Parts: sequence; C-alpha cells; structure tokens
Amino acid sequence: MKFVVSCTALSSRLQSVSKVIASKNSLPILDNFLFELEGEVLTITAADAETRLVTTVNVMNAQGEGKFALSAKNILDPLKELPEQPLTFDINDDNLETFIYFQNGKYNFIGAKGDTYPQQKPLGEQAVSISMESKTLLSGINRSLFATADDELRPVMNGVYFDIQPENLTFVASDGRKLVRLRNLAVKAPERASFILPKKPATLLKTILAKDEGMVTIRFDENNAHLVCENFEMVCRLIEGRYPNYNSVIPQENPYKVTIDRLSFLTALKRVSVFSQASSLIKLQLHPDSVTIFAQDIDFSISAEERIPCQFNGPEFSIGFNATYLIEILSNIGSEEIIFELADPSRAGVIIPAENEENEDLLTLLMPMMLND
Repeated sequence: MKFVVSCTALSSRLQSVSKVIASKNSLPILDNFLFELEGEVLTITAADAETRLVTTVNVMNAQGEGKFALSAKNILDPLKELPEQPLTFDINDDNLETFIYFQNGKYNFIGAKGDTYPQQKPLGEQAVSISMESKTLLSGINRSLFATADDELRPVMNGVYFDIQPENLTFVASDGRKLVRLRNLAVKAPERASFILPKKPATLLKTILAKDEGMVTIRFDENNAHLVCENFEMVCRLIEGRYPNYNSVIPQENPYKVTIDRLSFLTALKRVSVFSQASSLIKLQLHPDSVTIFAQDIDFSISAEERIPCQFNGPEFSIGFNATYLIEILSNIGSEEIIFELADPSRAGVIIPAENEENEDLLTLLMPMMLND
C-alpha cells in the first residue's frame, strides 16, 4: 500500500480521536490506531474497551488497499511537531513495515495486523434513532456534564441522562447534591425513549462537536449508542439501569424569589469563597434589596463578607450552600440575571435563568448546607 496525505489534516484527525485511547488497555492492540485504506479515503479508528471513534481523511496517489495498525504514541507525537507538508506512506503488505517520508527525513514503524483490531458490534433490531443539530447536543452536554457523579454504588448517576419525549429532549445530570435539567423544545421524536451516556464519551463529544456544525444522528439500543456527525462516528457502551425520577426531587412550590445579576453574584462568590476553603460553606443572608455573602474559616481566623444588590420578595433569612457547586452552576448559565427560588433554609434552592435561550428551558437545583448558627 502507498498513499500521500496532508500532514496537518492527518495530525488533526489523529489528535481528535486519540483522546479515546486509555492509558492502560487490556488488549495491546488498542494502544494503536487502526488505518483502513479504500480508494482515496483513509479511515482512522481509535478505541478503548467501551468506546470507539472513527474519522476519515482524503488521500492522494493511493495504491492498493487494506488494513494496518500503528502505535498511537509513535505516530502522534512526531507528526504534531511537523509543519504542513505532504506525507508519503509506504506500507509493505507482507510484514507491515511502514515508512513515512517527508521533506527532510523519514519515520519507520512496524505495524500490526488490522484484522486483530476489535470489530464494531451492530445495534439490535429495536434500535431507536433521533437527529438534532450538533450545537444542540453540544449545549446539552456542556450544561449538564459538570453535575454528573463519580459513584461506584450508583453507576446510573455517572452519566448524562437523555429523556426523549415526542415534544422535547431533556438532558439531566445529578450527583445527589446538585441537579441540572435542560429541556430542548426544538428536538422532536416519534416515540418516548431514553438512555444514559457515560462521562467519557460525553467529554469526547464536547471536543468533537465544538468543530462540527452539521446534524448529529444518534441510534441506540439497550446496550450501545452509535453517533454520526459530519466528520466523526462514535460507538459507545451505555450505562445500564433505570435513572431516578428527577422531576420528583424538584420542589414545585418555592414562594420566595431572589433576582440577582449573575456576573456580580458569581465574581463575589469567587472572592468570598477563598475564605472557606476547608468546608466550602458560604452563607447567604437575604434582605429585601441586597444579599450578603459570608464565609469564614475558624481554624485560620479568617472571614469575608460582601453585599450585592438584589430583588427579594420574602422575609429576611439565611441559607448555606457549597460555594464550589454554586459557582459551577452559575458558570453554566448564560443569562445576565438569575432567579433563585427558595422556600426555607432546609430545602433545595432552584436556580433558573431570567431569560432562557431560544427553544431551551434550563433548571438547576442545589441542596443547602447546614449552618452552624
């Protein structure tokens, strides 16, 4: 086999799919990229035990066709440092010795047989299909991924839940202390369905979809999902199990509402939270026209408080929250103002944007922390 390919195009594709390769693989072949030459198209595959990414790059002057695998580390690092130029691949079909010729030199590898690379499992006959714009999927993952858990005892909480309804698609993530529910009203489906996307493929999709502007088609059955976008294909194993009823934990009656400038609140929280690093506890003291953010660390005899304006329709009271979680939630809301819906210091606070983006309905929830006073 022989072909010529752009160094920049190849390196870009390799870097995108390389993130799926695990640092320690049970199968040594998974430390490699799988290359498959067919006509003027080179298909590149990278995988771990549960997820695989596939992309293609156009080549020139192709001679022959077939499969071969090359060490990801050996090929990725050198190509990253090469300036844009054509690369000539020359592969011996008998022993898979591979030469890569470039302007000032050459690289030499011994490849592995492509036939030993694990094959993709087909989806079942009952597979469900749904399509959406890539920016819709990217927004859903971006807004929810931070709220997923790392819980070995409840693996269903360790991913993003896709709740597909005929009239909308809802992205949900929760670790038991914070929750994100993002409804997208632009995505329609013929039937009700759901699946839980694990954290690793969701993180990979954030990188891939940031460079993609087309449509994404997701086909899935009980065990696996197959996602196809303009330049990439992903196959991943889904998290099995029933996701908890997330709507039941969202308080429906929160009589007190605080309207506050999101950026002012966020920056004040970042400053004040420095003084409660041990516990991350911050206290919000609510007044009709302002909120006081208070933090202290008794062990180091340090404290801070800051007052910022707000609109509040209830009696004065104090409530405690984890500053890290509250900062994460506020950082994932795009609206200029947020509305904090509260009932009392012992019940969860609901945080929503004052203005949702088009076709979106975002709700976040944060459990309070016990105050000492």
